[in-house]
Amino acid sequence: MSVPDRPDLDQLATPVAWLDGEGRVAGCNPAFASWLGVGARRLQGLMLDELDRENGRLSALLERLPDPGQALRVHRAQLGPPLGREHFAEIWLSRDDHDGVRLEAHPAEEFPGEDPATALPAALSAALKGLAHEIRNPLAGLKGATQLLARRAQQRGDSEDERELIGLLGSEVDRLAALVDRLMNPAPPRELVALNIHTVLERVRQLAEAEAGWAVRLVRDYDPSLPDLFGDADRLTQSLWNLVRNALESGAGTVSLRTRAEHHVLIGDRSHRLALRVEIADDGRGVPEDLAERIFLPLVSGRAEGTGLGLPLAQQVAREHGGSLGYRSRPGHTVFTLLLPVADPEEEEAGDD
Repeated sequence: MSVPDRPDLDQLATPVAWLDGEGRVAGCNPAFASWLGVGARRLQGLMLDELDRENGRLSALLERLPDPGQALRVHRAQLGPPLGREHFAEIWLSRDDHDGVRLEAHPAEEFPGEDPATALPAALSAALKGLAHEIRNPLAGLKGATQLLARRAQQRGDSEDERELIGLLGSEVDRLAALVDRLMNPAPPRELVALNIHTVLERVRQLAEAEAGWAVRLVRDYDPSLPDLFGDADRLTQSLWNLVRNALESGAGTVSLRTRAEHHVLIGDRSHRLALRVEIADDGRGVPEDLAERIFLPLVSGRAEGTGLGLPLAQQVAREHGGSLGYRSRPGHTVFTLLLPVADPEEEEAGDD
């Protein structure tokens, strides 16, 4: 079998394989072979079904691939070489420029039955509760000071911009207090309500402007025709703010907030007629290569002062909403993509039956 030359992929840290039109492995980069723990020659010529540990789940999706340039994402797929052990990853399938299929793997730590991106060790959980307890008093002081500032601003007749900033400070103190309460007393998730994603993004933009000032240019590229979705505004704000703040801390000069509609998208194992795509793009340093495969794991950070909790939390919020969070990155261009499904009335009626 003739194996296409793909030197453009050999240097990637991300595992990538390419398939011919019949679903046969035509080649792979060194990262893919290393991830599966076998030599590249052993993989060449294998059918995708021989690697798929879920009874042909991936092969069945090959006929549903979108047009070139768009990827079909498969959450927590299981792959492994014949007679080898299985490996877990989010798989991106897309048509390539060589009349074949590109298979890109974003590996996860392999703990069967447990999702490491959302599970914090018990010791860390206890530490977070202790921290939450300690910051309650400072929060109460901040809340009182904010209320005093708001009264004085009203008496002085301060400008609308100044009062808006004080209001933003008050709302963030309230949100942080609610987060502290949630850490101290875990409760079931709140009921999702109809909301406009642009309202959430505007709140995040205000936070970014308050933190970065004129040092960063914030660009809005919204699709005004997007419908409402059911969600938790506070949790979505927290998730998107983590993404934007990461962009600010990467040395970005421009951060773009972009929304679009995504039709007939597969999130995990479920197909949705419509989803909202929210992209946070920046021109910063990008994700370090040595962290590219682990950035959604707790306590993994590219900064010495970073906690490594922002991205795992953002991914958790995406999953709470039935969505997904992914990214692509190179120096000077990083894009985090949040997909959020929009409820289909026909599906809801069928579910009620």
